[in-house]
Amino acid sequence: MSKLPAILSRLDADLDASLARLSTWIEIPSIGTDPAYNADTRRAAEWLRADLESLGFEASLRETGGQPVVLAHRRKPGAPHVLFYGHYDVQPVDPLNLWVDDPFKPVVKEIAPGRKVITGRGACDDKGQVMTFVEALRATLAETGDLPVSLTIIVEGEEESGSANLPGFVKANAEELKADLALICDTGMWDRETPAITASLRGMVYQEVTITCADRDLHSGLFGGAAANPIHVLAGIIAQFKDETGRITIPGFYDGVEEPTNSQKADWADLGLTEAEFLGQIGLKHSIGEKGRMLLEQIQSRPTCDVNGIWGGYTGEGTKTVIASKASAKVSFRLVGKQDPHKIAAAFQQFVRERLPDDISAEFIAHGASPAIAVPVDSPALLKAQAALTEEWGRKAITIGSGGSIPVAADFKSLLGMDTLLVGFGLDDDRVHSPNEKYDLSSFHKGQRSWARILQVLGA
Repeated sequence: MSKLPAILSRLDADLDASLARLSTWIEIPSIGTDPAYNADTRRAAEWLRADLESLGFEASLRETGGQPVVLAHRRKPGAPHVLFYGHYDVQPVDPLNLWVDDPFKPVVKEIAPGRKVITGRGACDDKGQVMTFVEALRATLAETGDLPVSLTIIVEGEEESGSANLPGFVKANAEELKADLALICDTGMWDRETPAITASLRGMVYQEVTITCADRDLHSGLFGGAAANPIHVLAGIIAQFKDETGRITIPGFYDGVEEPTNSQKADWADLGLTEAEFLGQIGLKHSIGEKGRMLLEQIQSRPTCDVNGIWGGYTGEGTKTVIASKASAKVSFRLVGKQDPHKIAAAFQQFVRERLPDDISAEFIAHGASPAIAVPVDSPALLKAQAALTEEWGRKAITIGSGGSIPVAADFKSLLGMDTLLVGFGLDDDRVHSPNEKYDLSSFHKGQRSWARILQVLGA
């Protein structure tokens, strides 16, 4: 640890140069979801590969069938082995007219007294976050000539389009990628001053259901009152997904759901998140979540059921008195704890079928299923990282859950058998996926210093 002050001082002195490097990377429009940007997306991967190679890594682009993976190794026999994951692809920038600055010409500017940011697509998600880690490596190597851990870096180019090729790549290269612990920097802080470790991610089940009644659309004047209406049937089934307390009624749905510890509940209560604060920003006032659960539980540690889309019949201009033959809905479930996504999918389908009247059928399309992941809150690696973050920020680093899903973390657990620490420095107002994306310079700078500290304690 004796070299840590020198590493931190170097990061302080090198901030402008690190911002210049990040700006250069942001300028490459790596919109991986759009084939028109394939060459630029590959160029962004090559830029990172070359930067890591300049730091002494064995770095290469590895083909996946889609966008390439940047894979780099710097081995240290006998040291703990850590795998770091990030992504270099970015979201499309539409609508372009809503951007204040060119999304691929980053600008450093002050948005409030004493608060500077860097703008641009990917400034936060995920180029800025990845570079907090790379800059910590750069400073550590400059001051010590080595790293405290054996390190593998994998940065993909298809995260924004669902990482279709990554699980296959991880499985095919499992021996090369196996490590003691994975690190991901694609999450956020609690607020601008409070660092956080995301210790759990909700899993996902996504199903599409189509209800079919008659063999064609019907004239409502001739058949209304006698013929079954699939929109009515579907709406009635959807209305039964939850009871009056907000609890999901699908049998067996809560199997595997675990209660948070008293310590976690106390930490969450101390954060003081209110319905007015959280929901007020979107024009709402009251939570409709499970009764008897604090707001933070509802959004991060409890499972959910949401109808994401519903359609059927005539939806065009004017009128058409028709009874549709079919009605459809997309339904997603966020999972926690040890809920089995395949059992949840099967239970959902059975729930729907059991409520179908005679003559009516249902068809289902599965759009994905992944389990929740969680790192034990008493994990030695988590406790070390928590202490390092607390030391850097001068405020206790909290452990939180994320309501979202990062499937690669589940892949690391199922395919490589290792836990993942999610340490990120994004903020709620970074406008990720929206026009005018930005990254606070405090997040970028102190994120670098945080990773330098975490690397030291993980190596120790």
